Amino acid sequence: MPARVAVLISGTGTLLQSLIDAERSYEICVVVADRPAEGLQRAQAAAIPTAMVTPGEFPDRDQWSSALGDTVAAHSPDWVVSAGFMRILTSAFLDRFPQRVVNSHPALLPAFPGAHGVRDALAYGVKVSGCTVHLVDAGVDTGPIIAQESVPVLLSDDEDSLHTRIKTVEWELLPRVVEQLVTRAPIVNGRKVEL
Repeated sequence: MPARVAVLISGTGTLLQSLIDAERSYEICVVVADRPAEGLQRAQAAAIPTAMVTPGEFPDRDQWSSALGDTVAAHSPDWVVSAGFMRILTSAFLDRFPQRVVNSHPALLPAFPGAHGVRDALAYGVKVSGCTVHLVDAGVDTGPIIAQESVPVLLSDDEDSLHTRIKTVEWELLPRVVEQLVTRAPIVNGRKVEL
């Protein structure tokens, strides 16, 4: 039986599409969005169940996180992948899937965490950026790093051009890491993750 992977999205779903295209040792059991995201259409086109859990329907973030956890848990995933999901997950969600939630971030963590990693890296004047796949904890992009790939920053780069090149690398890196996670038993020792 292939491993079951739930995917969380907020936008167009290009990272989701890379996971759909790479399915081998895993199957995507559900795609959940926090708003009416275009990526839900990608999932529906691939006959993957979808759901939407909108924060505005709940009195606070913990209740929303708990409802999100209920929705995801109903599909019995082995792993949860945050693929362009633009919300911070609280312990109300994370405690349901201990050390089984991963995220792809468009910067070389621990530098430039948060929603504007590409913009922040450019503003700082870095010569190299990239992407990071990491385990999710209750912080903002602070979980243990699983894998990273670098992307050179060109003098001509603006936020869009750099982000586009980083996405191209993410589309390869995230599915590769998910494949490794579902076929091997990762060992987490503090901040180190061994595959």
